[in-house]
Amino acid sequence: MGKKFEAAVEKVNKSIYALDEACHLIKEMAFAKFDETVELSLRLGVDPKRADQMVRGTTVLPHGTGKKIRIAVVAKGEKEQEAREAGADYVGHDDLLQKIQDGWLDFDSLIATPDMMGAVGKMGKLLGPRGLMPNPKTGTVTFEVGKAVQEIRKGRVEYKVDKAGNIHVPVGKVSFQGEQIKDNAQSVFDSILKAKPSSSKGKYIKSATLSSTMGPGVPLDSASIAKQMG
Repeated sequence: MGKKFEAAVEKVNKSIYALDEACHLIKEMAFAKFDETVELSLRLGVDPKRADQMVRGTTVLPHGTGKKIRIAVVAKGEKEQEAREAGADYVGHDDLLQKIQDGWLDFDSLIATPDMMGAVGKMGKLLGPRGLMPNPKTGTVTFEVGKAVQEIRKGRVEYKVDKAGNIHVPVGKVSFQGEQIKDNAQSVFDSILKAKPSSSKGKYIKSATLSSTMGPGVPLDSASIAKQMG
């Protein structure tokens, strides 16, 4: 560990922090020369191997992600025009699909209309591992392409529990005000609580941590955050 990281670790001197405390501490500990991303990590008491305990969804961060999101849309006709008017960065159908098939992946989010998913689905091995495959559950397979583009531009983030039962979601940048990070994190936390599977028994949120790209994790009082839901 470097000296700056060690100095940051020393500032985490409590076993658990309220969300507002953690958000301000994250800003104090930031030492990188770039604007670090702040991430909320949760360990859930679910079994991801069971289809009925898969936790997945989206939420719009009140203050955005702080990142310029490059949006690509696969659509035809009037939906193609709708995507352009909504501000999508790249729009097309056969031409765009061929470009992606050839290895072009300079985008952060891919939206497709349902009628185009037959062609998009064939690129699952290319898009899936990179988290770019459109999915109805995350609102990226839709005929409402304009709305989808606008929501992603405003700061819509996706989350999905991994094989180990963890979820990691960006909630802003260290340059954000502490209150902005808190609002964003609370929004994600609330959404994940609402997504609790009915078949999940026992403690749902086992642990929660806030961290920046280069900094140490700050353990959160998940019980108190849950009480603030809504």
